[in-house]
Amino acid sequence: MSSDLRAGVIGLGFGANHARVLSELAGVYLAAICDTDPQRLASASQGREIATYTIYAEMLRREKLDAVVIAVPARLHEPIAMAAIAAGCAVLIEKPLAPSLPEGLRLTEAATKANVPLMPGHIERFNPALQELARRVHGGEIGRVLQLSARRMGALRLPPEDVNVIHDSAVHDIDAMRLVLGSEVEQVYAAAQSGVITGLENSLNATLRFASTDALAGAIGSLEVNWLSPLRLRDLTVLGEDGLFVLQYAAQSLKLYRSPPRSGPVQGWSLVTDPDGDPSYTVPIEPREQLVAELEAFTSAVREGTPMPVAAADGLAALAIADALTQSARGGQPVTPARYA
Repeated sequence: MSSDLRAGVIGLGFGANHARVLSELAGVYLAAICDTDPQRLASASQGREIATYTIYAEMLRREKLDAVVIAVPARLHEPIAMAAIAAGCAVLIEKPLAPSLPEGLRLTEAATKANVPLMPGHIERFNPALQELARRVHGGEIGRVLQLSARRMGALRLPPEDVNVIHDSAVHDIDAMRLVLGSEVEQVYAAAQSGVITGLENSLNATLRFASTDALAGAIGSLEVNWLSPLRLRDLTVLGEDGLFVLQYAAQSLKLYRSPPRSGPVQGWSLVTDPDGDPSYTVPIEPREQLVAELEAFTSAVREGTPMPVAAADGLAALAIADALTQSARGGQPVTPARYA
């Protein structure tokens, strides 16, 4: 145990899942957890020998941790992460990295100055279906990409009060589109509705124009995101000159529809016919709990001193785009995301 990575978790809402996974990872010792709710502390520590705290500063001072997961409301990300950075801990922060780009910039600057690893928790990057999609698109499977469309909707019992649906939920799809395309967003236009369940934006419809590259001609992305739908949907479609990919996040599944005249077999994929008669290819994808993959990658990078599997710059990019979408939705005009490099 003495050679294991000493880890801690601050915030035991979704952070309770982080605590569970960290306690089971080889080479990791979950030394301490922190929450202001004693009942959450009792539940998360049950059956485990873990130090419990209600004050994060005390935990950071006493425990000499190597790594900390921060899973608290977004408004608390900056002060808690700054304290963890000052304590020399590698930090994984649940998305969004911060409530806005300026706060995110302060965090990344502090981490860089202290030479402390900082990773935004963009968990969809560890969805094996999304990883396969990105690999296939980068490999030219559907030729030049023209359009992307993402839907992420479903009613939340307790939506966050400190950030809107853009910063809380759409950041997943913003990050996924950047990963798949390898390109940056040049301009956004958004419309949103507020006040249904919180005072901030609860639903979003948006268009994102991506920069042109050798493989892209200014691909267009569309987002449909809300906290309101009684039907949960999590999907991403990517249209290229030679075909269409359809990704289902929850099912971790991926299908390919080929465009004529490219109708030949696809290596490693099985041809099936959908109920509507459309032929598609599907590939077996080994399902995996994404949180396990994320925390394995994070703790391995900390232990080995290698770059974080999700760079802080990716968290900043998602924030810049989310800020621009919010500005567009409130002002009714197209917006160019802020540059932060």
